[in-house]
Amino acid sequence: MKTASLLMAVFAMLFVGCADKTADEHGHEHGAGGLEPLAYTVYSDKTELFVEFKPLVVGSKSNFAAHFTILGEQFLPLTKGKVTVSLIVGESGIRHSADTTSSPGIYRLALVPKMAGKGKLVFDIVTESYTDQIVIDNITVYTDEHSALENQTETAVADEIVYLKEQAWKVEFANVSVVKTAFSDIIKTSGQILSAPGDEMVVTASARGIVNFTGNKTIIGSEVSQNIPLFTISGGNLAENNLDANYKEAKANYDKTKADFERAKELVNDKIISEAAFLQAKNAFENAQTVFNAIAKNYSASGQSVRSPMNGFVKNILVNEGQFVEAGIPLALVSKNKKLILQASVSQKYFSKLPTITSANFKPIGSEQIYNTEMLNGRIISYGKSTTANSAFLPITFEIDNIGNLISGSAAEVFLKSSAIPNALVIPVSALMEEQGNFYVYVQLGGESFQKREIKIGASDGEYVQVLSGIAEGERVVTKGAYQIKLSSASGELPAHGHEH
Repeated sequence: MKTASLLMAVFAMLFVGCADKTADEHGHEHGAGGLEPLAYTVYSDKTELFVEFKPLVVGSKSNFAAHFTILGEQFLPLTKGKVTVSLIVGESGIRHSADTTSSPGIYRLALVPKMAGKGKLVFDIVTESYTDQIVIDNITVYTDEHSALENQTETAVADEIVYLKEQAWKVEFANVSVVKTAFSDIIKTSGQILSAPGDEMVVTASARGIVNFTGNKTIIGSEVSQNIPLFTISGGNLAENNLDANYKEAKANYDKTKADFERAKELVNDKIISEAAFLQAKNAFENAQTVFNAIAKNYSASGQSVRSPMNGFVKNILVNEGQFVEAGIPLALVSKNKKLILQASVSQKYFSKLPTITSANFKPIGSEQIYNTEMLNGRIISYGKSTTANSAFLPITFEIDNIGNLISGSAAEVFLKSSAIPNALVIPVSALMEEQGNFYVYVQLGGESFQKREIKIGASDGEYVQVLSGIAEGERVVTKGAYQIKLSSASGELPAHGHEH
């Protein structure tokens, strides 16, 4: 913060006329008599505190500019709530509260220490939605200003970039702590999302004729139940294989053979015909009955119904209404939409690693969403043990649950997870920035202090990336807003509303 303080001091001297007013609105607290403010950045699970204040001296008022950021997908300023700061030294303590912000995210507080020694600062936050407490330990309260000056140290940071809280709060901004965790070696490849075997069925024309759609269920995406009519096929004025004629013919044949069979039963009992003749009449009747029932089952005055073979949804319609079709022509696809197949293709050089693959991340082309096969109850159902004449790649296939927003037939980037990497240093992929083939991140040194840091990376699963060198565990890297910091550093200009010194 020292570099930032010196730059700000120059800026303030150039604009003396408005310095006092701006300091009240945005200013970080700075001491008189050579005392430079102390700055702390502390995180809880819910809140980031960035605070600057004059070194604590017995009997001397120290003003606090406390910046509170609500953590989440996007870091936002705390705008409503009560904040209390307490100074505890030994068994005694003092406190000061503020019910409102001086500006969004910034609370102005003050303390006059009564006792010298080592202590701690406790910040209590109470809002309508949550409460939090942040503690800064090992705080020194000096007996006088001279002692404070003697113990004042300066820490210079190379290539420090100042990016104010007021700037970060106006854009999408977030950072995370660098952690060590279990990771996997990654094979990055491509793949495709397909329907699972048995999960979809083809609806075919049961007769020759004109296709007519039935109701509002014959729409792509419509949910259907088993045996619900989807189409009717009518014979119309067709001279050949007319459905009405077929029905009437089958009905007449059924009626005739039934009558012949009933008569044969009486004649065989009276020994008028042989047993062989009776069996012949019986077989003729049963065959005619089967044909008639098959035609009559789906026959109506409007034509022959074609029904859904299972519960699911209409995935695709393959014909137009009014189209003439032959018997057996596909009319539609009906899918259960419960299971999908993720099929990836792997170069044969990874053949030895295939048995070590346990799961995968994948990202459908055109989507920013990363999916994990484990979260979708995925399992490997097969992997290729040889290539083919048409391809030098080996297939590996996962079966996954369809959560409703995955589309069969979509291409996808696939990140196959193979051998384990214990205690890998990882950061989100969103933290990475690239220049001429080199990767770097912005590391947060303090609340408003950042540093551009080149790193070397290893495996990436599409969501996280392994860091081989350049940063350490516990440091914080910017995951949202890095580009704005880059622009700020490139401009070389201080913000127009900068904090006054």
